[in-house]
Amino acid sequence: MRLIGFDIGGTKCAVSLAQEENGELQILKRDAFLTLPNWRSCVEKLFLMAESLLDGSSPDACGFSCGGPLDADRGIVLSPPNLPGWDRVPLVELARERFHVPCTLENDANACALAEWRWGAGRGSHDMVFLTFGTGLGAGIIMNDQLIRGANGNAGEVGHVRLASFGPSGYGKAGSFEGFCSGGGIAQLGETLAMEAIQSGKRPSYWHEESAARLTAKDIADAARDGDRTALRVFQICGEKLGYGLSAIVDILNPEVIVLGSIFVRCEQWLRPYMERVMKNECLDGSLQAVTVAAASLGERIGDYAALSCAMQAVNKSAAVH
Repeated sequence: MRLIGFDIGGTKCAVSLAQEENGELQILKRDAFLTLPNWRSCVEKLFLMAESLLDGSSPDACGFSCGGPLDADRGIVLSPPNLPGWDRVPLVELARERFHVPCTLENDANACALAEWRWGAGRGSHDMVFLTFGTGLGAGIIMNDQLIRGANGNAGEVGHVRLASFGPSGYGKAGSFEGFCSGGGIAQLGETLAMEAIQSGKRPSYWHEESAARLTAKDIADAARDGDRTALRVFQICGEKLGYGLSAIVDILNPEVIVLGSIFVRCEQWLRPYMERVMKNECLDGSLQAVTVAAASLGERIGDYAALSCAMQAVNKSAAVH
């Protein structure tokens, strides 16, 4: 089965051609370009790129992974903040007209969840939650082998949950799960703790006045790797709040697997001990024993796999109808 995946981001877009057989996926070809400012031009370039990868052959299905908000049921993009001008873009309809095959659209968190469930760290599970843990914090939820979208597509917006009355801001809310557990939140924590350390006469190695506005989670991770005490404290706080957030997910959803992406993959050694300590104290014993918390395994190619997982969704939906 030949699948085409379209991964649409605010900075870049990618198209992947893959072969799927007996549950195994092989990415055959891939191409990418910087996202164009006009959505019509961008979509046309995506389709032309897909036709070039196909080289005269036809796909069995195609899928789109794109940041929300969107209407997945109708296949329409609804003005994502990272895609200005993409207002009510009927991606699925356009793709069906062009390629004449089944097609689906999912938000990127849901698409990544499907990818890790099919081919990654959640493979073989029936109940899995995936957390992006990157620039922001979103989740994709799979229960009883089904993706859960909710009443209007907002299921999985765990980043909006408030974990503390005061703290770094994320998702427009101070002290939120995303505020503590995201790239932007870690940078905010790093700045706050740097100010405290400087007042005590202990300037963190990652803190430089001229680059303070450009401080990133990577800067703090590099300092933690070198043993900087303030940087390690940042990850301790992040790990503890991660534990509280995951405890709520474990007790409410009782998943078999929770898969954590991006920053957790790179910083697990500093986050997991504090995360596990909190979960041991907070979770129901039976639910904690039933769950495995794992780092995402698809690596830097997860965006490609995510888009292709949407194509697999299209295949399955088409088969169910017929």
